[in-house]
Amino acid sequence: MIKRFFSIFAVICALLPASPLRATETVAASAILVEVATGETLLAKNADSLMAPASMSKLMTLYMLFERLKDGSLSLDDTFWVSENAWRKGGAKSGSSTMFLNPKKRVRIEDLIRGIIVQSGNDACIVVAEGLSGSEAAFAAEMTERSRELGLTESVFKNATGWPHPEHRMTPRDLGVLARRLVDDFPEYYRYFSETEFTYNGIRQMNRNPLLYKEMNADGLKTGHTQESGYGLTASATRGGRRLILVVNGLKSKKERSREPERLLEWGFREFNNYALFKAGATVEDAAVWLGTEPRVPLVVTQDVLVTMPRKARRKLKATVVYDGPIPAPIKTGDVVGKVLIKAPGQPDISVPVTAGADVRRLGVIGRLWAALSTILFGEAG
Repeated sequence: MIKRFFSIFAVICALLPASPLRATETVAASAILVEVATGETLLAKNADSLMAPASMSKLMTLYMLFERLKDGSLSLDDTFWVSENAWRKGGAKSGSSTMFLNPKKRVRIEDLIRGIIVQSGNDACIVVAEGLSGSEAAFAAEMTERSRELGLTESVFKNATGWPHPEHRMTPRDLGVLARRLVDDFPEYYRYFSETEFTYNGIRQMNRNPLLYKEMNADGLKTGHTQESGYGLTASATRGGRRLILVVNGLKSKKERSREPERLLEWGFREFNNYALFKAGATVEDAAVWLGTEPRVPLVVTQDVLVTMPRKARRKLKATVVYDGPIPAPIKTGDVVGKVLIKAPGQPDISVPVTAGADVRRLGVIGRLWAALSTILFGEAG
């Protein structure tokens, strides 16, 4: 087994931190902070514990609606019927957040999107559920099924709104996954999450997301609050080409919901950075070949590697090319022949496959005999 230090990483290694990811405390009952580009978790507190998500679960209702828009089965100008049920359960008389829809009227899909995102309208969510699945119960079952396909491993939905229900549960990690899918899957609709106000039926309402009113490039996503859940927020912000997604829940007040997410996002942008180690197709080593028409073959990485690490930790990273050598011919371009193993203290090891960057034919009988003899006489391999 051959292990060789990867020389082209010398400069990069001097720049990359090596200490463990630094944790920070949060007053939230549960939280997760994720770097979108790499999927790296920067902070986690009860991130896999089931919780009452309140209106943050409306993000799944929106995902189901956006899918129908994207596949062309609906358009923004299509309309849904406002049933008596949606008006009574989700309207102002129920004491819930509402879009103030009129019963037995039709409403545009685009207005429903804004009503859900900006106004957190429960009535709008029920209208969408009934419009897509016939009933809110059927829609909730479909939400749960689709959430599993999206990688939300623990979520269970019992309604379209986040209205309190003992079995209606999500984890912070699931909400983070869902937020990332909304960003990645629906760039054409994600813009609605940054709108700060919407007027419908002559009633102007402001977006409850406090980060949208701060100078921090926040552009989504959704607040939540019930007596059981406390105050929560699924948020996202961008800076310097990076995007972070934050989920917090169990905060005690609107003031905490304003201050704590801002503090955690600032911490994430300040303390961490993304580092590109190498590009797909880069040659990391020229390996000796045994009994081949060429003495050496380039070893090529197969993928881009981008890692998220702390900025302020001591900087030390080791990257080693590992392969069995010399590599016997014949060799075909693309054959996996080894790996680059990347290690840094406190970080999970990263293993990147390396493949042959060229074809190498096997020598003929005479060539193989001469190569074997050369090895015996002179200690040469190739």
